[in-house]
Amino acid sequence: MTDTTPQAWAEQPAEKALTLPSRYFYDPQLFAAERDRIFMSAWHFACHVNELAEPGAFVVREIFDQSVIVIRDRQGELHAFHNVCQHRGNRLLNETRGVQKGVIRCAYHSWCYGLDGSLRAAPRSDRIAAFNVDDYHIPPVRLEVFAGGVYFNLDPNATDMQTLFPGAEAAIREAIPDLDAMQLIQEDDVIVPANWKVIMDNSIEGYHFQLSGPHHVDLAALIDFDGYRLTHHDNWWTYGAPPNADAKQAYGVSLDRPPGNGDGFFNIGIWPHNTFYQFPFSQCMGTFMIIPLDAERSILRFGYYTPHDTLPEVTKASMRWMNEELGPEDIELNISVQKGLHSLGYDQGRYMIDAARSNESEHLVLHFHRLVFQALHGDASTPQEAPS
Repeated sequence: MTDTTPQAWAEQPAEKALTLPSRYFYDPQLFAAERDRIFMSAWHFACHVNELAEPGAFVVREIFDQSVIVIRDRQGELHAFHNVCQHRGNRLLNETRGVQKGVIRCAYHSWCYGLDGSLRAAPRSDRIAAFNVDDYHIPPVRLEVFAGGVYFNLDPNATDMQTLFPGAEAAIREAIPDLDAMQLIQEDDVIVPANWKVIMDNSIEGYHFQLSGPHHVDLAALIDFDGYRLTHHDNWWTYGAPPNADAKQAYGVSLDRPPGNGDGFFNIGIWPHNTFYQFPFSQCMGTFMIIPLDAERSILRFGYYTPHDTLPEVTKASMRWMNEELGPEDIELNISVQKGLHSLGYDQGRYMIDAARSNESEHLVLHFHRLVFQALHGDASTPQEAPS
């Protein structure tokens, strides 16, 4: 009989390993454990730092039932704090982004806060005994700037990003030379009826590139697929390839120059759910954030950034291609997998991992699953069962 304990799963050799059991992708109790043990102490990408260039510029980000304001104050400092009035719990800002010209005013009782979260005024507080505005500062949220991105973390004791992801910033800067000049072009949220891990799994393997839909085949044709490499580090991973030197067009646009620096296909994943990528020849950077809603629904947040004042035609074409062709093709695969995972005829499959860790090997999927597993169960030698 096959040993199905968590310890047995963790001890599998990669080349013979079976996937996580299907319940890991739809069980509400396991999802609740992921919420508490993964996402409540994770670093969440809020925006590129250039989106907050202007004093008062802000973005509001949500994870589960938590809402966070990230904002630049008049002195140029960045702050993150909970999006909640300290009077009766009203949410302060409902827009996703904007520029706060004055104080942040609660629409309920007009308590007013500075851009650092400090209470500046509360109507009638002068008539209230022992009322001190310093007692009602909005609780701050951990914030870091990493590789041009602004991140927040709901755990005040979380390990800093440079320690968690050593080498990741250098990797992204090497692949995307214009990282610091990026400006947001467009951002869209799409709700997908699939577990967040199903979506991540699809994005971190090359096995299906030349085997699934026509748009994946189109992408493979733009790269040197023999040079496609998938590499994992402790808490981050990269996958990509050099551009196809013989490509004459990309996304329906003619290429009038040979490949140059920054024209390759590059993806970097920052545990657990942040992905930054660059399609070949696209001259832009994409962000692909998987934001879990529940055990079987996720938000995909697609962001597009450019260093150019005027968008090149190939950039416009690559965005259309992602939004209208490759993206929907991937989403349909995600939905189909999520449905199939409920089948009585399936529980575990086989990771297709070869000894060479080739361009079609699924070793990144296993690495990602091991990170999830470790967060849920602890060290394999002393397994701690997650809810089942």
